[in-house]
Amino acid sequence: MLPCSIAGIAPARGPARCPGMFGHASGPVPAHPVLGPLAAMTITASPVSRRARRSGPVLAALLALAVGACGSGAVPTTFDLTALPGAARGGAARRSIVVAEPVGLQPFEADRIIVREAGGSLSFLGGGQWADRLPRLMQARLVQSLENTGRLRSVSRPGDKVVADTILVTEIRAFDIAAGSREAVVDISAKLVADATGKVVAARIFQARVPVAEVNAGVAANGLDRALSTVLADIVRWVGTAA
Repeated sequence: MLPCSIAGIAPARGPARCPGMFGHASGPVPAHPVLGPLAAMTITASPVSRRARRSGPVLAALLALAVGACGSGAVPTTFDLTALPGAARGGAARRSIVVAEPVGLQPFEADRIIVREAGGSLSFLGGGQWADRLPRLMQARLVQSLENTGRLRSVSRPGDKVVADTILVTEIRAFDIAAGSREAVVDISAKLVADATGKVVAARIFQARVPVAEVNAGVAANGLDRALSTVLADIVRWVGTAA
């Protein structure tokens, strides 16, 4: 059997003993039953390997810190949109309306606050998000704003399975911060469709712009909420006369 040697230490007499894990002796190294003495293990523990063993705990600690840093990102602030408050009831309820979920391009389908650069490119603003997907959140505020007028017999969603006279169909054309002009921009097209015939009864585009002092999540969300309030007020008045 070939002896097991450790750097700087002469091989001991008798059965060879190799260091096991953490440098402790782990017992004699037996000869391979077929290959015989040629298969005996020879291990040399160099100064480099000893340093590597000593630095193991340090490397493990650094790895743990790195993994922790990867999962410690700041949680974005969640912002809501505001429905119009209730108004004095100005007449008997007349018609019922269904408010469809607004449609829009893919960036407007998410819950992120969008910034439009001067060149037209869109990006998501860090540090903030809407309380829900923008179309779903906007639908909820449209429903609440129309309900709060008290001038419609019923205001519902398509899934409510309520028979209605008119369907309000909207498209989000813009709902973002214009970085070049520092404005919150809301642009929504709306159609009133007769439920019985599918005929478009009325159609209009609603727009509003509100200046923002800077481009960050809190200021952007507040500016977009104020711009939407202007648009909601216009839509509510329009529905009241056209529905």
